Amino acid sequence: MKQFLHILVCFILTSSFAQNEKVFEQANSLYNEGNYAKAIEKYHTILDSGEHSAELFYNMANAHYKLNHIAPSIYYYEKALLLKPRDKEILNNITYARNMTIDDIEVLPEVGFSRLLNKATNTMSYDNWAKLAVVLVVLFVILFLFYVFSHRTAKKRFAFITSSVCIILAFVALAFAFHKYELVEKDQPAIVFAQEAQIKSEPNLRSTESFKLHEGTKVQVLDTINNWKKIKLSDGKTGWVLNDDIKMLKTF
Repeated sequence: MKQFLHILVCFILTSSFAQNEKVFEQANSLYNEGNYAKAIEKYHTILDSGEHSAELFYNMANAHYKLNHIAPSIYYYEKALLLKPRDKEILNNITYARNMTIDDIEVLPEVGFSRLLNKATNTMSYDNWAKLAVVLVVLFVILFLFYVFSHRTAKKRFAFITSSVCIILAFVALAFAFHKYELVEKDQPAIVFAQEAQIKSEPNLRSTESFKLHEGTKVQVLDTINNWKKIKLSDGKTGWVLNDDIKMLKTF
C-alpha cells in the first residue's frame, strides 16, 4: 500500500511538473508575441500551483517591466535575485527597473568593525559555516588523539598546536554561522506597492506623517503591530506603513 501511494505521489508530481513546463512555454510564447498581460496570467498559474524558480520570477518581472508596472517588476526581479543573487541578467534588468522609481534614497555605507564583520560573515551561508565548524571539530578530535597516543615529542607538539588551532577556528566558524543566521533572519525586505504610501510616526492613522514613499521603493521591515509594519529605509529613516501598502519579498 505504501509503495502504491509513493508511486501515486510521484506520478502526480511528475504530471504537475510537465503541465507547468507546458504553461511556461505558452507564457514565453505570449511574451515573445508582445502579449505581456496574458503572459503574466500564465506565469501566475504556475505560481498558484506552488512552483517557483528564478527563471519564472525573472520572466514575470520582464513582462511587468514591458507594461511599465514599476512595483511588480522590481518585486519579481528582487525575488529572482533571492534565488540567484549573482545572476548578471537579473542584476542588469533590475537596474533599469529601479530607474523608474520616484524616491531617491541615499544608501548609508557600513563603516568600521561592523562592515568588516558582515563582509567576512557574508562570504558563506550559515549552513556552510556550520559545516566548516563540524569539519574543524573532527580534525581537532583526530589530532588530539594523535597527541595522546604519540610518543615522540616533536609529533606531540605539532598535534597539540594544530588541534588547538582547529578548535579555536571551529568556535570562530560557529560564531560566524550564528551571526550569518541572525543577519538572514533580520533581513526582511519588502517593496512598496501603493502608488503613494504615507509613512506614519506611530502605528495608527491619527499619528503625524513622517514622509511619503512611492511604488517600487525597497524597505526593511522591523516590526509588525496589527495591520501596520515598522519599516526602515537605506538612509536610516524609520516609520510605520499599512500592511496593504507593501509586499514582503521572502514569501514563496
